[in-house]
Amino acid sequence: MGKVRPPIPVNVIVGMLSNNLSLFDMAENRLEEQLGPLELKSHIFPFHYTDYYEKEIGRDINRQFLSFQKLIDPEALAEVKVFTNTLEEEFKREKATAGRPINLDPGYLASSKLVLASTKDYYHRIYLRKGIYAEVTLRYLKGAFEPFPWTYSDYRSKEYIDFFKAVRTLYMKKLSGQLSENPEGYHNAEDTSNP
Repeated sequence: MGKVRPPIPVNVIVGMLSNNLSLFDMAENRLEEQLGPLELKSHIFPFHYTDYYEKEIGRDINRQFLSFQKLIDPEALAEVKVFTNTLEEEFKREKATAGRPINLDPGYLASSKLVLASTKDYYHRIYLRKGIYAEVTLRYLKGAFEPFPWTYSDYRSKEYIDFFKAVRTLYMKKLSGQLSENPEGYHNAEDTSNP
């Protein structure tokens, strides 16, 4: 019989989608209030993988990822998703729109995988609580992230995977108690410029 042990803490990430870049800054501030200081954020990527979000968000959508310093218990992902859903509703009310001005996709990175939260059940998702499911979106094997048949096309892209690798490098240093260093090509929370 295996011994029951507490889970290894994980690194929170949030993916943001919007055609209004000012909302990225506003959401970032609110997320830091809830999740603690940022450690890393990606460049802003044009989102051209699907037109699925155009009806709610509009055209010319962009994506940016945020990674947070504080590690969390994996089961806390449900609370993070509930918070991001609430935050989306607040932005919708503030902008007085019938659409969805920003989409916030939280997840976490562990040493062996990237997990995303969802409100939708399917065969590859596991129920957490509070109506939230978890999906293993990428696995980390032999030094590389690899997709599954269900992995969204944007999460297969080199740009995203390069960012997740940078987050994983910092995460592994945090786990081993070493000081984090900023991987080349990404900027930390203090650097607000976008290359």
